Amino acid sequence: MIARRLLALAATPVLAALLAGASQGGGAAPGAPTAGDPYFPQSGDGGYHVVHYRLDLGYAPASRRLDATAVLTSTATQKLSSFFLDLSGLTVSSVTVDGRKAAFSRSGVKLKVTPAHALPRGRSFSTVITYAGVPKDVTDPDGSADGWITQKDGSVFVAGEPQGAMTWFPSNSHPLDKSTYEIAVTVPDGWSAVSNGRLESQCASNGRTTFDWRETSPMAAYLATASIGKFQVQSYRTASGLPVYNAVDPAEAKAAAPVLAQIPAVVAWESTLFGRYPFDAAGAIVEHAHGVGYALETQTRPIYDRAPDIDTLVHETAHQWFGDSVSLDRWKDIWLNEGFATYAEWLWDAQHGGPGTAARLAADYALPATNDLWSFPAGDPGSAANIFGTPPYERGAMVLEKLRETVGDKAFFAILRTWAGERRYGHGDSAQFVALSEKISGERLDSLFATWLYGQGKPATP
Repeated sequence: MIARRLLALAATPVLAALLAGASQGGGAAPGAPTAGDPYFPQSGDGGYHVVHYRLDLGYAPASRRLDATAVLTSTATQKLSSFFLDLSGLTVSSVTVDGRKAAFSRSGVKLKVTPAHALPRGRSFSTVITYAGVPKDVTDPDGSADGWITQKDGSVFVAGEPQGAMTWFPSNSHPLDKSTYEIAVTVPDGWSAVSNGRLESQCASNGRTTFDWRETSPMAAYLATASIGKFQVQSYRTASGLPVYNAVDPAEAKAAAPVLAQIPAVVAWESTLFGRYPFDAAGAIVEHAHGVGYALETQTRPIYDRAPDIDTLVHETAHQWFGDSVSLDRWKDIWLNEGFATYAEWLWDAQHGGPGTAARLAADYALPATNDLWSFPAGDPGSAANIFGTPPYERGAMVLEKLRETVGDKAFFAILRTWAGERRYGHGDSAQFVALSEKISGERLDSLFATWLYGQGKPATP
């Protein structure tokens, strides 16, 4: 995410992580109602892994009503007597598990599902949830709107970081659980619905059009989108054959065009630095959205609340490697997403007529100790309210520049490529990044990371 606040399924590692916390007893037990992340203790669920989501959504812009069916194909990671999903608002009318009616109950944002019979550990099972209502966004701890954000004209800006996925579909909503997706959205003719991955089909019938999207690479729930508007659509392939699909609100089209035209160049440039682009599609969604104030790296197709500038485009594209393909284990490590994407901006500017990365570091270091930059460590925001504050972005980029100056360009860019390559479609945390940096560089880096990533306040020396 960038705000001008600042402005092959990887089943094996996911299942291993879930199994580590699973019940080992012989009897069936409820799955945990949380992924255990202290920043968002209500998010995510234990006891199962969602392999695939199939979402069929019907949306009426005039009434704002959503009628939907979600089909979740999952694997039990313990013997399950019941399990939980994240869902905010909306009315659930029925739930089945493997075709049999299942009991369900609601408590806050948790939907508890009790199948007719316990599910053995290792069992693949299908859960079908039928639900409807007028989705409402949620307010995050930092005060921003998140999730299904409806505009006055009925268009919808759908950006789910960190907890907004639950506003429009039942999910295991923590980055630890990554899944493939099929998202079909039916809207009145003249409207478009844009999601992740590739557009498989677009079919019109009886005054309504269904857009069927498919994302075949593992994706965290917060990165899913189903944004709706009266878009101008552009579809083409890059010189390397990568499909690009852009959907732009007409009010933003003129301002957005010159920046979006650089998507192929930005993807190619970042690929030379970070390794092969991790997905089979690219593009952008540009809305004329009020009351949002940010862009988000929705997988394969970032969403912008207005026409982006080039730095914002570079930032959200970099997230396709850092944050989307390689995801967080816990929200505390958000600098692994935001610091890396911000440093990509620094690199782009340095190679396109702007200040060098060392000059950017020096300019930041010159800021007084009272500046927000030094308000908390990039690697330890302290609470959910801080994860999109200045330090994970700007101070996170400073950490990377200090690492580069310490180990040299060859080792530094090898670290970035190895991190993105070895953990493609998986997860990583700060300790693992530090260990990789030491392994590749052959240097002890304890002091560097202790000072720049975890140190309180402004470091004594630049």
